[in-house]
Amino acid sequence: MSALLPGSAGSAPQKIVVAGGGIIGASLAYHLAKRGAQVTLCEKEYPAAGATGKSFAWINATFSKQPRQYHDLNVLGMKGWQHLEAEVSGDLQIQWGGAVEWQEGAPEAKALRTDVARAQDWGYSTRLIDLNEFSHLLPLILPGEFRAASFSEREGTLDPVQATQTILEKAKRLGAHVLYPCEVTGLTVSGGRVQAADTSQGRIPLDAMVVASGVATPRLAALAGVKVPLKDSPGVLAHTAPMAPLLDRVVLGPRAHMKQNPDGSVVTGTDFRGTPTTDSSRGFGEKLLASAAQYLLELKRAKLSQVTLGWRVMPQDEYPILGFADACPNLYIAATHSGVTLAPVVGEFAAMEILDGARVEMLAPYRLGRFA
Repeated sequence: MSALLPGSAGSAPQKIVVAGGGIIGASLAYHLAKRGAQVTLCEKEYPAAGATGKSFAWINATFSKQPRQYHDLNVLGMKGWQHLEAEVSGDLQIQWGGAVEWQEGAPEAKALRTDVARAQDWGYSTRLIDLNEFSHLLPLILPGEFRAASFSEREGTLDPVQATQTILEKAKRLGAHVLYPCEVTGLTVSGGRVQAADTSQGRIPLDAMVVASGVATPRLAALAGVKVPLKDSPGVLAHTAPMAPLLDRVVLGPRAHMKQNPDGSVVTGTDFRGTPTTDSSRGFGEKLLASAAQYLLELKRAKLSQVTLGWRVMPQDEYPILGFADACPNLYIAATHSGVTLAPVVGEFAAMEILDGARVEMLAPYRLGRFA
């Protein structure tokens, strides 16, 4: 017997609309279509147009991923990428070079050592390294003052646009309909449930609706009378034109973070806690490059290609919002920071919850109801 969608009176839902064509929406469409659901994904602009395309796209469960339950969810996200990479026959271009972080101030170095010890206690593959190993891992990086460093060897990075496009192509081969530009302009709600999505390409009847629309999630959820609390979290990144191979892992310096995409472009920013500016001017991008160039001299000759301002999908308490809304039991919300890391596991778990009526215990801390 098929499991039932909460509040449903018939068989498990098969017609599912996913609003949002970022990495989370793409993963949801893929995992749902793989399970045989009739999936229609609606993207207002184009795939990865929002937060996804402007993400640093670091796949990790590193030191800021606390408490333990959130760390473990991110570890599953990392493993999910490895599984997905094999499942889509190598079309994903993931750089599994790990991540190196170092600190030059005494308090920051002490904190890094504490972070590494805690992560090791949790079974995470990270360790402290000395200057010799640092130089071996990052031969082109000049660290300056060096008090402590770590290497988290199982972490990775990818080009988020290429990854999103690849996953959506796989979803389409499984029968998913990917529509863009296609804006969800309204929801038809009856009996406390969404019956159809009104879009710029027409009305789409549905059994379940998934809102994975990034910072637009609160607006779309409100159409069904559901409040989703997000807060502003801007991030600015500088992107170079393609360069010769310089980096094969993520670099986390005290004043600049950087990585190199498969196409040769180097991406750099300051940190991932929100940039205290929304300045995406070329001048600010040049400043970001100059900051990174103090560690990687080759960037002094780099040509700035673009500066991106992204708005991270940041819930009020900074933890994911995942699951059905109590006020509208066939409306599934998927709003999360660390979307790149979590995309595979969110897609898999959400498919189980939507199609099987399961309640995945690992997602219990992240229900929308905690904000009631």
